[in-house]
Amino acid sequence: MGFDQYHEPPDELSPQTRTFARMCASLTEEAEAIGWYEQRLAVEPDAEARAVMRDAQGEEFKHFSMDLEYLLRRTPVWREIAQGILFQEGDIVEHGESAEAEAGEDVEEGDGPEFGSRPTGRGSLGIGSLRGAGL
Repeated sequence: MGFDQYHEPPDELSPQTRTFARMCASLTEEAEAIGWYEQRLAVEPDAEARAVMRDAQGEEFKHFSMDLEYLLRRTPVWREIAQGILFQEGDIVEHGESAEAEAGEDVEEGDGPEFGSRPTGRGSLGIGSLRGAGL
């Protein structure tokens, strides 16, 4: 991978945002590697080779999970939404819609830690009331 991970001029981005972009790129690369191993495992006839590949894929699962946890720790609204979706029984899409709506109630625009927006607990998106606005 080259250095094309930025969509804005890198020198205009904070060090934290550049780190965030690098970690997102790493997460993507780990997901791709997991998929590549899955394809290789599906067609490899040699049991010993499959065992080696399965072990290597396990390393990619670990790396993916570590990258994800790093990003979630630094992006509380992402973590809040993920907690509403991950490891839940039932309909994934319904959990996603619900988690997004619940997180949106607690996010104030421009309010954030190192990365992203964070829950404020104030129940506002920071855009003012839309009641009576003819919407």
